[in-house]
Amino acid sequence: MGLSMFFVICILHSSIAITSGSYIMFYLNEIYIFGHGVETAQNLSGSTPNDQLLIQTSNSFIGLLLFVVGFLVFMVAFIDNKQFQSFFTKGCVLLHLSMALWRVNFERRLEDLAWDWPRQVVGDFLLALSWVFFLLYTWKDKYD
Repeated sequence: MGLSMFFVICILHSSIAITSGSYIMFYLNEIYIFGHGVETAQNLSGSTPNDQLLIQTSNSFIGLLLFVVGFLVFMVAFIDNKQFQSFFTKGCVLLHLSMALWRVNFERRLEDLAWDWPRQVVGDFLLALSWVFFLLYTWKDKYD
């Protein structure tokens, strides 16, 4: 059958996580400026040197975590156990939907990010949808 759909989706999500994590660790200010504008980027960076250091350290750890998660998803891509793939997929759907719920409940309340959360929620739903398509694909194979 060649490449499995699970492998392809895992590699796609892995590359997104590794790339995003790398950018967050090393180019966060540029991402803030590109995505939010100069004024909002300055607001998100903190007002005092202590705040700036704390925010930079926190964002570096977030980027590192995302980078590591990308490598873990890359490793999971090579597992060929159908039951594990189904379990992992359901967990990923739950994770992405939880992120969307977090954005709706909390990020929309932040003044500097209030206009940005709908776009990110759509992204979370699209990422969850890719895993749902895999579940539907395997369900079709299981019951045909």
